[in-house]
Amino acid sequence: MACMTRPFVKMNGAGNDFVVVNALEQPFAPNEDEIRALGDRATGEGFDQLISIERSETADAFMRVWNADGSMVETCGNALRCVGWLLMQANGADRVVIDTAGGPTTATRAGDHRVTVDMGKPRLDWTQVPLAEEMDTRGIELQVGPIDAPILHTPGAVSMGNPHVVFFTDRQDDVFVTGSGSLIEHHPLFPQGVNVGFANVLDCDHIRLRVWERGAGLTKACGTGACAALVATARRGLTDRKATVVVDGGELVIDWDAENDHVLMTGPVEIERTGMLSI
Repeated sequence: MACMTRPFVKMNGAGNDFVVVNALEQPFAPNEDEIRALGDRATGEGFDQLISIERSETADAFMRVWNADGSMVETCGNALRCVGWLLMQANGADRVVIDTAGGPTTATRAGDHRVTVDMGKPRLDWTQVPLAEEMDTRGIELQVGPIDAPILHTPGAVSMGNPHVVFFTDRQDDVFVTGSGSLIEHHPLFPQGVNVGFANVLDCDHIRLRVWERGAGLTKACGTGACAALVATARRGLTDRKATVVVDGGELVIDWDAENDHVLMTGPVEIERTGMLSI
């Protein structure tokens, strides 16, 4: 079979890294094996997510997202900033609308290589996360460790276009996050799997966050995870509705607007390199 090559841009948003392919004119549809090979950091290009920018009838573009394990996911907050920046650079606009499988999103310029993305309203009902059974998503019935002395318990659950569960803890070392996150990612309570956040509230306007991403593992940043963490901590009265979320790769400013209930995420965009994919 002939080898197909496609140009790409390697980008990251606060360290969360992507290979971005322009599919506006030519379709791009790699299979799971090809995605896993491309995503391998030892033998491929290496990325947290593979992004395809496609035509849309209702927006400036449609963003398709695959995780490094080959699975397709609804959306990715940091990738939305990167794709928004590329589209704004291309058309000279200060605002673009990007459609995703998780719904449409607006991206606007927020400075040099900084973009604000309107992530929409958080989805807080148990059916919207979704959960397998009815629970109060401010603190769901889930724990890790002994029944009488759990290590983690009663996390918040939020969908930001993809499912998140957020634990409130200062235990954030690699071994703990990897062990707990991989355990919870496929828990039967989450029929679509779940992204697992570990949020340490430092102050009413500062959160230190680490995220085990569904299908990608421990990443340097997770945009929807930062949004979910702010919503979950604010609902519990642990933070204000606006806070700086410190992730491994940098800082994101998350603002849960009280007037329209939308979550706004502002953060950096970086181009690392360009190249050609061989598939």
